[in-house]
Amino acid sequence: MSLLEQLSDPAVWESFYEYKASLAVPTPFLRELRGFIDARAYVPVCERIARGERFPLPKKSVVSKMDSQKKRVVYAYPRAESTVLKLLTYLLLRRYDGLFSPALYSFRPGRTAKDAIRTLTRTPGMRGRYAYQADVSNYFNSVPIDRLLPLLQEALADDPPLLAFLTALLTEPYVLENGAPVREEKGVMAGTPPSAFFANLYLSALDRAFAERGISYARYSDDIIVFAESEAAVLALAGEIRAQLASLGLSVNTDKERVSAPADGWVFLGFSYRGGVIDIAPASLKKLKAKMRRKTRALQRWQRRTDKTGEQAAKAFIRIFNAKLFEGGGAHTLSWSRWYFPVLNTTQSLKAIDAYAQDCIRTLAAGTRTKARFNVRYEELKRLGYRSLVHAYYEELKQEESIGRQQ
Repeated sequence: MSLLEQLSDPAVWESFYEYKASLAVPTPFLRELRGFIDARAYVPVCERIARGERFPLPKKSVVSKMDSQKKRVVYAYPRAESTVLKLLTYLLLRRYDGLFSPALYSFRPGRTAKDAIRTLTRTPGMRGRYAYQADVSNYFNSVPIDRLLPLLQEALADDPPLLAFLTALLTEPYVLENGAPVREEKGVMAGTPPSAFFANLYLSALDRAFAERGISYARYSDDIIVFAESEAAVLALAGEIRAQLASLGLSVNTDKERVSAPADGWVFLGFSYRGGVIDIAPASLKKLKAKMRRKTRALQRWQRRTDKTGEQAAKAFIRIFNAKLFEGGGAHTLSWSRWYFPVLNTTQSLKAIDAYAQDCIRTLAAGTRTKARFNVRYEELKRLGYRSLVHAYYEELKQEESIGRQQ
């Protein structure tokens, strides 16, 4: 049976819903998905796919990257079509997971960034190894479709209707920009659900090449890290990675390339590892503080413009960052704490974030950055809704220990 036929099966949609609910995704998303399934809003989309009708054009947008002011291009299909594509991607990633190397950790069932970090840090001799980290420049939107299609044809040879449908999506030459059709090279279209599968597939040969040689290597989407016992050896591996990417029409973001000596440790997926200690990467810590600083200033302007109280501004800050840190940002986005907590073995950076957040809240509540802000006591922060990352981290550890004892 083609995966396309499963898209109209209510039981498959229920399984998809249960999976999403198990991830603790935001309640509004689950509510919207529940309504979509109950209304059988997927049926018209599935019928159009079955008839071979042209899919709507994806809409192009430019958005700010998370925790930064840098921009990136993303694409999105209309809501109903996008929701159907989410289910299709869910099915794709499960049926064809066997295509991928154990060294690939992104967008795979039962494999996460946590698994990548734990596997790498538990590798014998890791403390004495050199590391090379690379980021594929504009990966999703730079994949040459003419080179991806043969890989897709081989991978989906058992499902011709699915192959034809995905090929049509990839080879559609137009997108919507400011409401008008525009012809452009768009790669696998970052932001669209199937881009996860395409991104895994296009670099699968690179992943296998390192894994089959027994080299310590990991990839998560466009982030790559590889290890060797000497600087010369790791530089040679770095050259291999750059050469293979170039042969695929891709390049490394030179601003994010890094070679690390054992004494310096290494950074991957927002984590830092040094001497057995796994913490939040310095750049990730800096970005989060910068976001808090910008939001504090924005709320101060909002407070002056709307004549709101300091308490109202402080509550707004707490609400925004509680959502970001503990609740997640969307259907595919783990909350900040769910990304970091399972891997960290120190609270050093968590303490720094707590201290910075408390200072921002006190500044907003007191309406000043003078020493008077310290008159706002910790008990007052808790009354306003503040949650300590350190406290939440230890609570999660206790829960894991309790579950371990019960098992």
